[in-house]
Amino acid sequence: MRAANKRIGFDDRLMVSIMIPLAALLIPIIFFGRRFGREPYFTWQVYITTVISTTLVWFGNRYIMIRARTRYPLFEDTRKRLIIQSLSMLIFTLITSNTIHYFERDICALMMGSKDIRFIDILISSNASAIFCTVLGVAIYENIYFVKQLRRSVEEKEFYKRDILHAQLNALKTQVNPHFLFNNLNTLSSLIPENPTHAISFVQELSKVYRHILQVKDDQSITLKDELEVMNAYAFLLQTRFGNNLQVSIDVPEEKLGKRLVPLSLQLLMENAIKHNIVSAQRPLKIEVFTENGRLVVRNNLQVKNQLHDSTGIGLDNIRNRYKLLGNEPVIVSESEKEFVVSIPLLN
Repeated sequence: MRAANKRIGFDDRLMVSIMIPLAALLIPIIFFGRRFGREPYFTWQVYITTVISTTLVWFGNRYIMIRARTRYPLFEDTRKRLIIQSLSMLIFTLITSNTIHYFERDICALMMGSKDIRFIDILISSNASAIFCTVLGVAIYENIYFVKQLRRSVEEKEFYKRDILHAQLNALKTQVNPHFLFNNLNTLSSLIPENPTHAISFVQELSKVYRHILQVKDDQSITLKDELEVMNAYAFLLQTRFGNNLQVSIDVPEEKLGKRLVPLSLQLLMENAIKHNIVSAQRPLKIEVFTENGRLVVRNNLQVKNQLHDSTGIGLDNIRNRYKLLGNEPVIVSESEKEFVVSIPLLN
């Protein structure tokens, strides 16, 4: 029962216990002219007979509905599901109703209040009542189902909105954290007396990184061209600090530069690589950025630092959560003994 309720989208036990007795009360009055105070009288025998036939039709159609939702669970299949489901339920309802009334003509006559009524009149009334019961049931089930789906969709959207704001805040915090500032200011202080020209370039690139962060902090996506420009600025800062110990290679065709991705993703991935891997003259860190199968790939050789604490994966979760809000393909992460690879979708 619980599995069936899950497919329906809600627990329908209360509704079934109310609607079947109610339909069994209304059908003889509306379609067969039964009355409480005059002939043809509404009797207990009539009511029980209607409850049985209504139950058969209701639960048969309920089963068809469950099967349809199991086979076509996606939202984009809703139209196809409703067409197939409605036709199947109509056919089942007519076959069941006619079969019951063909073998139980006395019961049909009882419903009409006379044994002299033509069988075709009985069939018309019984089929009309069965279709009424089916349409009523479908309307109730589908309306409740769609209201719940709409509510769930709104809740999920709000959740992802909050999540992306949190992710963007984390991205901003990552770039303005004291360690990032300290390392860059320390590098700058050593450059000023040794190479003033390089120091000026360093300040300009640092300014470009922070300006970019402030510009895109509210954007859901930016062009790959803009992201690569700030990544070059970010790589300049890191290579000034690490020298030839850090090697960054970017190979992106010009026709891909108009594609879009979530902002600050490349900086986060580059920072992750620096944070978790050894960068030294004996073991230089190599970061490659390239496109493959419509995705942007960031790959680095794996030479993991000995850390006191395991990685929390916050940077990757940050990127994953922002892509979830856009509803596109997932971020793919793979790791081998020699390299760590992150593949992110490029958006149109």
